[in-house]
Amino acid sequence: MHAPLDQARPSLYYNYRVHDAWLPAEHPPQTGTARHSVVIAGAGPAALTTALELARHGVKVTVLAAERQVSEGSRAIVFTRRSMEILQQVGVAQAVTDAGLPWRFGNSYFRGQHVFRMQAPHDADDRFFPMINLQQQYLEEFLLQACEAHAGIEVRWGNKLTDLVQQADHAVLTVDTPQGPYQLETTWLVAADGARSGIRTALGLKLEGASYEGRFVIADIRIDLPLPTERLAYFDPVWNPGNTILMHREPRGIWRIDYQLPAHESAEDALRPESLRERINAQLEMIGFGDRPWELDWSSVYSARTLTLPDYRHGRVFFVGDAAHLLPIFGVRGANTAFQDAQALGWQLAFVIQGYGGEDLLANYSRERVGAAREIIDEAGKSTRFMTPPTAGFRLLRDAVLSLSLTQAFVRPLYHWRTSRPHAYLHSQLNARGDDNALFTAGPGRGEPPQNVQLGTDDYLLDHLGGGLDLLYFTTAAALPEALQAEITRIKARGVPLRVSAITQTDCAPVQGADQVLTDTNGNLRARYGVTQDGAAYLLRPDQHVCARWVTLDEFRLRSAVDTVLARQTVSTPTRLQA
Repeated sequence: MHAPLDQARPSLYYNYRVHDAWLPAEHPPQTGTARHSVVIAGAGPAALTTALELARHGVKVTVLAAERQVSEGSRAIVFTRRSMEILQQVGVAQAVTDAGLPWRFGNSYFRGQHVFRMQAPHDADDRFFPMINLQQQYLEEFLLQACEAHAGIEVRWGNKLTDLVQQADHAVLTVDTPQGPYQLETTWLVAADGARSGIRTALGLKLEGASYEGRFVIADIRIDLPLPTERLAYFDPVWNPGNTILMHREPRGIWRIDYQLPAHESAEDALRPESLRERINAQLEMIGFGDRPWELDWSSVYSARTLTLPDYRHGRVFFVGDAAHLLPIFGVRGANTAFQDAQALGWQLAFVIQGYGGEDLLANYSRERVGAAREIIDEAGKSTRFMTPPTAGFRLLRDAVLSLSLTQAFVRPLYHWRTSRPHAYLHSQLNARGDDNALFTAGPGRGEPPQNVQLGTDDYLLDHLGGGLDLLYFTTAAALPEALQAEITRIKARGVPLRVSAITQTDCAPVQGADQVLTDTNGNLRARYGVTQDGAAYLLRPDQHVCARWVTLDEFRLRSAVDTVLARQTVSTPTRLQA
């Protein structure tokens, strides 16, 4: 019988709420509701974001939360601009903005000397900062509040998935509770049950990649430090020779200190109170604040790994987040990659369930996201080998670079941590064939995520997009071409969620054939998107990645692109000659 913790976890800054367990005896089966559409195992950021993404596409979701409260400790704390854009889509970006600490600078020190200052780009067209710090408990709380407000999402606290049997068209799940087990059927199961995924183990699946010897203690302390919200990295510090230390400011007076352990020291020894006290005091002393009182809130030990499943779909089961891949903390890749997984799976699975898209969307989810994970692993591996050299040869090279940086400025950019960035689906099968991508000299290319653009005071392009396919049509006319309007009507008649945004340059009446008009008064949107003439257009997927762009759009090219992104067979279209 499953017995999740029923007492609130202790914390210096966060008030844990213990939710009532969902018990089968209190919810007798109802006729006609025996089979669920989608069940998600897990209740972390990847699980909850997937649930919200599915629900906003009209799919009912049941979330199985093994525990009865949000996760213990700060865990993931740094969220990128692209993650904030995804969180905006599911309705929690404002709460994160209000609670978090935005930042864009990072500082690296070698043997006490400041050797590099990282500056992430940020301009007026960015609604969100490059990074924002917020403890994972708060993020989960905000996501849960959004789930609770959505009639299409049911969260079952204290329900742990213990077994599954896959059939041709559904899966039978065994779920344990404080009252004992019960079974439920689901058409689809999303495995979002974390790094130690029981579903991954039950299916006999193995992660591929590398694990590194370097291990870090993660310690959250409450302390008053008069330092800005910037990432601090210390290489070869006097009290921890040959190793690395990271520091981040968190909300509510908390600081995160991550320090690398000497080889062969056990996690148990590292987490002893006297060991934690000695090392944290040494770090504070080194940066000039050894006299500041502090309290420990939470600590853990972390090992750097770059691992992924080779396929994220197995029958009726899809994997997201840490259940699908394990990525190192360097470059804030873990949770931020999970948000992209959730968004990608959410729309593609929903479109298949709703009948908009073909079955190949399900395989496409795995192809795209495995490709993204492998790209991240390649980049993260470079950062990880720099932060925690796996061999004597790597350490010799790393130490030579560090020493050279004391006198040679050209070496110092090697300290850059290659921060997480959204994957570009450059070779996706959902990208249009025969569009005008190669003719553009600016703007997000085919397969790339969108560029946000400020349209007015507190008004940005991405505020108006998302939830379905988005067609951006640039025009100064009062109406879209009649043939194009007719094709848009036919697409919508098939039930496809397509929204047409007419991008004009002056305030005007509604444009016939468009669902909304966005005014680009100063031409900044046209310039950023490389548009030089009327009739140009972009088609964006529900995850806002560009799947086609045209110098001139007609009905045949739109039909072909929509059928391609929906993984549908395209009706024959005339051959076009391109310049």
